[in-house]
This record gives sequence, C-alpha cells and structure tokens, in this order.
Amino acid sequence: MANVFAFAESRGGELRKVALEVVTAARTLADATGGGEVHALLVGAPGIAGKAAPLGAHGADVVHLCEHPAFANANPEAAAALAAQLLKQTGARAGLFPASAQGRDLAPRVAAKLGVGLASDVTAFSAQGDAIHAKHPTHTGKVIATLALTGTPALLALRPNVFTPKESAKAGRVESVAPVADPAASRVVVKEMRGGGKAKLDLSEAPVIVSGGRGLKAAENFKLVEDLAAAFGNAAVGATRAVTDDGWRPHSDQIGQTGRVVSPDLYVAVGISGAIQHLAGMRTSRTIVAINKDKEAPIFKLADYGIVGDVFEILPPLIEAVKAARASRG
Repeated sequence: MANVFAFAESRGGELRKVALEVVTAARTLADATGGGEVHALLVGAPGIAGKAAPLGAHGADVVHLCEHPAFANANPEAAAALAAQLLKQTGARAGLFPASAQGRDLAPRVAAKLGVGLASDVTAFSAQGDAIHAKHPTHTGKVIATLALTGTPALLALRPNVFTPKESAKAGRVESVAPVADPAASRVVVKEMRGGGKAKLDLSEAPVIVSGGRGLKAAENFKLVEDLAAAFGNAAVGATRAVTDDGWRPHSDQIGQTGRVVSPDLYVAVGISGAIQHLAGMRTSRTIVAINKDKEAPIFKLADYGIVGDVFEILPPLIEAVKAARASRG
C-alpha cells in the first residue's frame, strides 16, 4: 500500500476548490496503488482548523494542520519545508499539488528540497508498475506528453478544474503539526494578497467561461459578454490578449499561452478568431462553443459547436434563451 500526500490550498482563511480537487485525486491514486492513506497538509492563520472537515470528506485519512499567523498569506518557504518533511515522514509514494499560482510556486521548492522530479500542469495520471505516468499539454497544447516519474516521491501539480471533487466514505482525522522553522523568519514576506473582488468568480475555478475577442469591436460591447455570463449565473468573463493589450479588459482576464490556462465545463468564445496562443489556454475545456462571423476562423476547428454569424445579432437572443432556461429549472 502506498501513501499519497496532498497539499490543500487555502486563501483568506477559506479552502479553495482546488484543495478538494487535489485531495480527491490523491484518494484515487492511493486506492489505485493498494489503498494507502492520503495525508493532506493544511496551513493557515489561527482558525483555519475549522476548514479541515471537507478534506476528510473528500478522501483524506489524515489532515495535518499547521496554524500560524505568518500563514495568513502565502508563505512558500515555510510551507515547502513542512511539505517536504511530511512527504518523508509519511513515506508517500506521490505528492500532489494544485497547478495554481500558489502551487506553481510551492511544488518546485518541494521538488528541489527532496531532489525529485516534478510533472506540472497535469491533466491525467495513472500508476503503472513502479512509475507514475502523468499527462500534460505541451507545444501550446497541440501535443499531450506522457511523463514517467520513477523517483519517490513523484510530485505532480494538477491543472485546476480538471479533476472533479468527489466526497468519500472516509472520515479523516486532524492532527496538529508544528512548522519546521519559524514561518515569521521567512526571507520573503507576503504583506498583502489582492484579488479581483469577492463577487468575481475566479477563472481557474469557474465551470462556465464566456470570453470575448476583437470581434466585439469596442470595449463597451463587452457588456454583451458580461450579460451572457450573468445569465448563466456561474460564469466568469475572459478575454484574448489583443483585448487586454488594448485596455478593454484587465490583464487578469487574459486567457492563453501568456495568460490564464483554464479547463471549464463550458467555454463560449465570442468574436475570437482562434490564434494558437489563445487556444493554448482553453483547448482542454470540456465543451467549446464558438461564435464568429468568419466561417473559416481557426476556432471552429477546435469547437464542439459553432455559430457562424454577427455576434451583435446572436448574443441578445442567446442571453434571453439562457435566462429562460435557467428560470425554468427554478
């Protein structure tokens, strides 16, 4: 039986959805390799203990809890030291992290401390013999590479919104752990973390994303994209690099090779031609709908559904149709 480690990300005293995704994935891997234990690490400011229960409900046998005021914001040095220690102590065959901004900072530090390999931006994995095989997109998403990690522990950073959180029959226990060193003595101190506003759904966690491109012609026309996102009720608004470079949308909304990489259940591309740089950021979406007046637009080669026509004629009735469908469901 092989134990599996999972880092449970939190922000502002709240568990992030990626924490449940990573723990669920860890449970799957542990069960596939003989039913070992899942050891989740949760760090945060005093009071974060109240957020540990969902980790057990999603498959963690043990939740290692570390509370310290210096963990109120991201503290990668202290978190990496503690994660590396727990990976050794638990004899974990693998360690799973989210490929979020925080996870991309943390996982390589842990890999360096342990002297092991790391597969980042993983979209699927499996245990095969003595190796953990991990798949991740490369070459702007046109190629899916399979990596064989033979070292122990094998570290994987999982792409957000790819692994669906699932509750488990297991009820994990919580154990308090002390930091390896004083977190307040870290060389880099994060003073403040700023988000896009509490009312704004994070692109990496949104089940639906409505994105706009140059086909909208002007910044004020993004109101149509916002209205469609609002009609869904659980959607975030994204944009292409050209749009953000022109100042129509903030750069935090940019999706693509040099922006955010997303994998929602539904991706609606409005007035987006489909440059390869943009496709690299959204091609792993489960369902893609493209709306463009150019029937030869590259986006249609990737889309599951395509609507050829003027976005200004299509969006208003589409918004009303989505509102009506949502209202009929109560």
